[in-house]
Amino acid sequence: MPAEERKSHGMSSLDTPPKRSRALVAQLKRSKIFRDYETAFGEATGLPLSLRPVEAFDLPHQGDRRENPFCALMAKTNRSCAGCLRMQQKLEEQAGLEPKTLHCFAGLCDSSVPVRVGEDVIAFLQTGQILLHTPNHAEVARTTRQLINWGVEVDLKRLEEAYFQTRVIPRRQYESVLRLIAVFAQHLASIANQLVVQTAHAEPPAVAKARAFIAERQDGEITLGEVAQAVNMSAFYFCKTFKKATGLTFTDYLARVRIEKVKSLLLNPQTRVSEAAFEAGFQSLSQFNRVFHRLSGEPPSVWRERLHARS
Repeated sequence: MPAEERKSHGMSSLDTPPKRSRALVAQLKRSKIFRDYETAFGEATGLPLSLRPVEAFDLPHQGDRRENPFCALMAKTNRSCAGCLRMQQKLEEQAGLEPKTLHCFAGLCDSSVPVRVGEDVIAFLQTGQILLHTPNHAEVARTTRQLINWGVEVDLKRLEEAYFQTRVIPRRQYESVLRLIAVFAQHLASIANQLVVQTAHAEPPAVAKARAFIAERQDGEITLGEVAQAVNMSAFYFCKTFKKATGLTFTDYLARVRIEKVKSLLLNPQTRVSEAAFEAGFQSLSQFNRVFHRLSGEPPSVWRERLHARS
């Protein structure tokens, strides 16, 4: 992906490798918390909810039991399906920094909420296939003309019936639905960050030993040289081995471990941010604030306010 496209997605040049990022999203989709939320969201709203990795070139709700019947019909024709895919790509591009809603050629809304791990967008939560107003026959006629111009063969009676089955949600209510998804996206981001720290991929014993060494001494000063020496490696070879096994540099891994410790400490509303930072091993508040913002996407004070506002 070119540098300007990475910037538009809020990504840095040190992004998680695509295969590792997709594996991370797959883990999130299998997690109980996502499956429970997806079920509760669908039962409460009647809407589909999909978690899609970045640059997933498919229709997000195809085959979902809550898929809009009109959209299901459109997915069966090549031209209209291609149009939906182009809209999904545009939606992903525009939702790099914040939730985004777009309208398809038939006037239906699709919305995408980014899931960010620090500066990197790893996935999108998507919902929609709804109308913000009551459908009318003029819209059906306009949609039909567009499909005819495209040369799409479709049963017009079924098309009209499906269009009028579209879920209608008032704009303010739909905006509230998207805010709920945005809160969940932040929670998924926190879980993803923990998985990055905790997941081991058949790693060499030296890397497992290094993880344990870091966990025991994370609250104090700890250097690359000390960890390399503890696992009987040169600093250069340890760096290569550790990065290959974890996908992270030693510095980034240590920062993530400490940030997760800070977040755990801040669950106690009586703990001050500065106390949590120093207890987790940060040597200065300015360093801590920079690292927290980079990995969490927001300042620690904002993260904490949001945490306790929901409790």
